[in-house]
Amino acid sequence: MTLDTKEMISVSDANKNFSKATRIADKTGKAVILKGNRPKYLLLDIEADPRLILSDDELIAISATRIFKNHRAAFEELAK
Repeated sequence: MTLDTKEMISVSDANKNFSKATRIADKTGKAVILKGNRPKYLLLDIEADPRLILSDDELIAISATRIFKNHRAAFEELAK
């Protein structure tokens, strides 16, 4: 796995401000949490990670969410 510094957060920062870690995961698909300046934990955005095996219902829910996020303006226009 290749690590990008934009994906990294220290364990103390993640502990103090977990929403910062989740924003990193939302933006990049994962947040690497460092302990002792070494990668120790991995916070994954489940919707973005293809390695997870999900049920059909979970896949449909995730796909629907992605479609809605990507085409929100069109859905809002149709709802008028």
